[in-house]
Amino acid sequence: MRRAVCPGSFDPVTNGHVDVINRAAGLYDELVVAVLVNPGKAGLFSVSERMDLLRESVADLTNVTVDSFEGLLVDYCTAHEIPVIVKGLRAVSDFEYELQMAQMNRELANVETLFVPTAPQVGHLSSSLVKQIALFGGDVSRLVPKAVHERLLAHRDQAGKQP
Repeated sequence: MRRAVCPGSFDPVTNGHVDVINRAAGLYDELVVAVLVNPGKAGLFSVSERMDLLRESVADLTNVTVDSFEGLLVDYCTAHEIPVIVKGLRAVSDFEYELQMAQMNRELANVETLFVPTAPQVGHLSSSLVKQIALFGGDVSRLVPKAVHERLLAHRDQAGKQP
């Protein structure tokens, strides 16, 4: 069985993430989407909220599961017998950083990395930009899955912004 993991913070999941997940799911028998738990960084959404939003966003993909991890990704891969990491690339600047990570992951645990370039229509998306636009009243409905859009509106309303 061919298995891979697609890691990230997914705070929040964007249509760019969903694009990479969909394409990776077509290449592997099982794809685990793994949410990074970073205790030193407060996100807009809790880890459990991010996992729920991911599950809703990829519900139609029967070979995709959602999990979380803390610490080194290669330790998660080793513990779960996952030999491949799938990473989406938006730009050359992403590649420079991710290449170093891929080489280190191979050195540490013999885990390979597959780079998937994002589709041109979602290559400009980042979670940080989406959050900023949404919290200042911009329309991100075309940039994120419906469930994420609804949660972003709820967060904005709780922060005292007008919808």
